[in-house]
Amino acid sequence: MISVDEAIARVTALLEPVGIETVSIDDAFSRVLAEDALARLTQPPAPVSAMDGYAVRVADVAQPPTILRVVGTSPAGHPYGKRLEQGEAVRIFTGGVVPEGADGIVIQEDTVADDDWVTLNVATKPGKHIRAAGLDFKRDDVLVRAGKRLTAREVSVLAAGDLAQINVRRKPRIAVAATGDELSRPGEKRGAGGIVASSGYALRPMIEAWGGEAVDLGIFPDDIDAIASIAQKAADADLIVTLGGASVGDHDLIQKGLGPKGFALDFWKIAMRPGKPLIFGHLKETPLLGLPGNPVSTFVCAVLFLQPAIAALLGTDASVPLMSAKLTHSLPANDTRQDYMRAKLIHRGGEYWADVFDIQDSSMLKTLSAADALVVRAPHAPALEGGARVDVVLLDRL
Repeated sequence: MISVDEAIARVTALLEPVGIETVSIDDAFSRVLAEDALARLTQPPAPVSAMDGYAVRVADVAQPPTILRVVGTSPAGHPYGKRLEQGEAVRIFTGGVVPEGADGIVIQEDTVADDDWVTLNVATKPGKHIRAAGLDFKRDDVLVRAGKRLTAREVSVLAAGDLAQINVRRKPRIAVAATGDELSRPGEKRGAGGIVASSGYALRPMIEAWGGEAVDLGIFPDDIDAIASIAQKAADADLIVTLGGASVGDHDLIQKGLGPKGFALDFWKIAMRPGKPLIFGHLKETPLLGLPGNPVSTFVCAVLFLQPAIAALLGTDASVPLMSAKLTHSLPANDTRQDYMRAKLIHRGGEYWADVFDIQDSSMLKTLSAADALVVRAPHAPALEGGARVDVVLLDRL
């Protein structure tokens, strides 16, 4: 068996980023930027007022109170358009272009208007309440670096930079194939010993959330020819994910069925719990990740291996984020496998506490649904008392 870290490294090492496509700024949210995005204009393009008030020459208001003639207005989008001369003021509004010749703003609260005249009761300083041209960014500045998944904030700055079209990584196509005679979809009739194929209903939204496009290939019976047909049905996938059929039993047929179709095994079995029987290899040129069939094992292995694989296909950071928490109660020493234990997080006394569930069976989805985090325990980790610190994977961040 290999370690979790080695398995992640081997899964991601040979995956190259997928191709590039151009999308509208309207559709850019959550996409991964394929190249540095450069501003197409300077923002603001000219000096603008940060406040409502009057644009003035600083020298004219050095000894308040000062009375100046109001010669025009400059609301946002409608510049005054002339040079401000000695003894003049321009009524200006937030976002309005500062007239040429003006070098300061006196805010409205410090003035008294009287028809075409205004009394300014305070002095001001050069640049006061003025946003200089290019204060935010200048033309050809890098607004967002390549490899960034675009949040609402980045989409907003790209729009401000006048980028109507964005070059992003296309969504990797992740083909998902469930295997097993016992499986059926929710609501379908099932025979003795049958179970609902629930894992795919977690995987598909996870794939979408991580930036991929989930392609449901369906449920395949425990039959070599049926399993072999996955090769043709997943021909245009960037990554194939199988559910079940990853161990060594007579009915675990992933390697047997796909071997004649060009499947080459990289590794099988990881020193972890849950999720020991995990397959990784290539079906000809297409990487294949064979996840174990137990639903919790499927989920945990998806977090640890599928998420980094999709990140590698998108050219983004493939690491799984960890945080620290304290244990609410003691844990015994760990064995030879890295453990991922479902836990409820409690915020108490300004810190996070992890309350590990007593039963960690890999078939128990209700426990997974109630969990906030996975407590990570290294192989041979010593016994821990309540209050000890542990690393946790936050599930809601996924």
